[in-house]
Amino acid sequence: MAQHSRDRRKEGVMVLEGIHLADSCLQAGGVLSRLYVNEGALGKAELQALLSRLPAACVVATLPEAVMAKVTALTSACELLALCERPRPPAPQAAASRLLLEDIQDPGNLGTILRTAAAAGVFEVFLSKGCVDVFSPKVLRAGMGAHFALNIHEHADLAAELAGFAGRKLVTYLEGSSSLYSHDLTGPVAFVFGNEGAGVNETLLALADARIRIPMPGHAESLNVAMAATVCLFERVRQLEK
Repeated sequence: MAQHSRDRRKEGVMVLEGIHLADSCLQAGGVLSRLYVNEGALGKAELQALLSRLPAACVVATLPEAVMAKVTALTSACELLALCERPRPPAPQAAASRLLLEDIQDPGNLGTILRTAAAAGVFEVFLSKGCVDVFSPKVLRAGMGAHFALNIHEHADLAAELAGFAGRKLVTYLEGSSSLYSHDLTGPVAFVFGNEGAGVNETLLALADARIRIPMPGHAESLNVAMAATVCLFERVRQLEK
């Protein structure tokens, strides 16, 4: 189940690998339904502390390290695997700033963007149907617990969401664009980031109030999408703290 998105979706679960993600889930009020514990890690104090916080309904099974190594997506066996329900986000607040992500394919990129959004205080995230599974183990690991701080809306109609948003609508695009640093980001903002290779589609470009670029005086043509999102989101933080 840890490796197959179709199985996870069918069961309505996500698989958390390691103590940190399981702890982040519990701290956010999530419920772990089942736990598989690596018997080789039972002596760890932080594992015992987590086990002591589990609800009585949580099923806990101990497995040999060799078995854990076969079922994990990691290169070596982690302390535990936990199953919990995929969250159902509440309806977004109309005036809340947000991220719209179109067809992001790399799990590391998506997880990093989510982690950045949580750190920057942008809690509404909309993902197109073409994005990699946001609750895959690789994205969860890259997000480092950010999933539990965000309202993540999967399979969203990005055009409809952008058209209905009342705040500033900004899309990263190199041609015909203005500098990120020339825009007022202190009000509600929707940032649109596109696929690593194809960028943002024409429909979303047409709906945006402005096309923005990150000035790069060096020799790179563009930034990785996760890096671009980080720069944009923390420019907003900078402006809000002025």
